[in-house]
Amino acid sequence: MYETLLFEVVGRVAKISLNRPKVYNAINTQLGQELYDAFKRVENDGNIGAVVLTGAGRGFCSGQDLTDRLAVDESLRLADSVRERYNLLISKMRALPIPVIAAVNGACAGAGFGLALACDLRFAATDAKFTMAFSKIGLVPDSGTSYFLPQLVGVGKALELAWTGDVFDAAEAERLSIVNRVFPAESLVEETMAFAEKLANGPRLAYRLTKELIVQNFTSSLPEALEREARYQDVAGASQDFREGVRAFSEKRPPSFQGR
Repeated sequence: MYETLLFEVVGRVAKISLNRPKVYNAINTQLGQELYDAFKRVENDGNIGAVVLTGAGRGFCSGQDLTDRLAVDESLRLADSVRERYNLLISKMRALPIPVIAAVNGACAGAGFGLALACDLRFAATDAKFTMAFSKIGLVPDSGTSYFLPQLVGVGKALELAWTGDVFDAAEAERLSIVNRVFPAESLVEETMAFAEKLANGPRLAYRLTKELIVQNFTSSLPEALEREARYQDVAGASQDFREGVRAFSEKRPPSFQGR
């Protein structure tokens, strides 16, 4: 179905692999369009409970393909490219009501870093390398990096990483809380898929509400956050999953959640 992506559903997990390995999965117009379509496909499939995003070959994503027409045609405005490609794509990723996990293998740079940051969680291979990269070619951060990175590392560190374009490894990314877990390269995807499958079979309604709560309450006042928690708990408490969870606890067995 796609030329620049590999898309498969394993159990209840959609695995999306960027598939331009000769250029370390650099993003061109076609890849951007197909990736947006893949996430839209996930959004419309109620059976999928989690997504794993990774890269084919030796890299996760090296960022914008600098040979793509949108990068080299001086008659085109970069603002239009950012709005039409990255803004729509990052917004679609963040709006998904299910967990989205990046399995970062190898190079993760520029807009590729943006894709990883837009995921809910990031797992990395020990040989993964990260860089903002934009300043190296005289550009400013885009693809959501200026929004997500300060939330994870603070304003000062985000400015340092953006200004210098320094390359840092998975261990440093974990220390900075950019990635959640680090695995050997040979087991990264397997470990990430297993984690995603566990989430996909969990209480999906509660996961969706939790995701909305944490994202929205990050910039809310305490009274607003507390009130939102009360409203969302009311929704969760009326669900079949809550009743099943209570029964399973009483009967000392694993719960069988249905996501409603």
